[in-house]
Amino acid sequence: MADVDIEIRVNGVLRRASVPPRLTLADYLREHCQLTGTHLGCEHGVCGACTVLLDGQAVRGCLVFAVQADGTEVTTIEAIASPDGELSPVQAAFRDHHGLQCGFCTPGFIISATAFLRDHPDPTDQQIRDALSGNLCRCTGYQGILQAVRAAAKSASKVAADAGSTHPEMR
Repeated sequence: MADVDIEIRVNGVLRRASVPPRLTLADYLREHCQLTGTHLGCEHGVCGACTVLLDGQAVRGCLVFAVQADGTEVTTIEAIASPDGELSPVQAAFRDHHGLQCGFCTPGFIISATAFLRDHPDPTDQQIRDALSGNLCRCTGYQGILQAVRAAAKSASKVAADAGSTHPEMR
């Protein structure tokens, strides 16, 4: 089969490539973009280590072909921290609450948690468990991960509350 030309905005950078039709998005990111934070674990979509944001939605990079991502925006773990290197609230919470363990599954968990908290800013523990049930940690770090996501949610709601209290109409 002939290669297919694609154009994907990855972490804010427009990238063009000619790729085989069956190349996965995860392999494209790792091999063509040298973004190795997207880990390949099971390569069947079960473990969640390859989770990235595709137009803002958490997807398994091993289950999406790069050609399917043509014309989209992809965000990987490398772009979750701010440009100056400051950790995102989710990353900082994973560090502070020992949700990292060996680190192999961490990028997938952080991407999944980031997308989840964007849509569910005040989740219950059960909602957090359900949202992250598609990510596997072989180091059994689930309690630290749960605590980290809970702390990130609280941190984000505190930032939002503090921002609202400084708004003139909110005083």
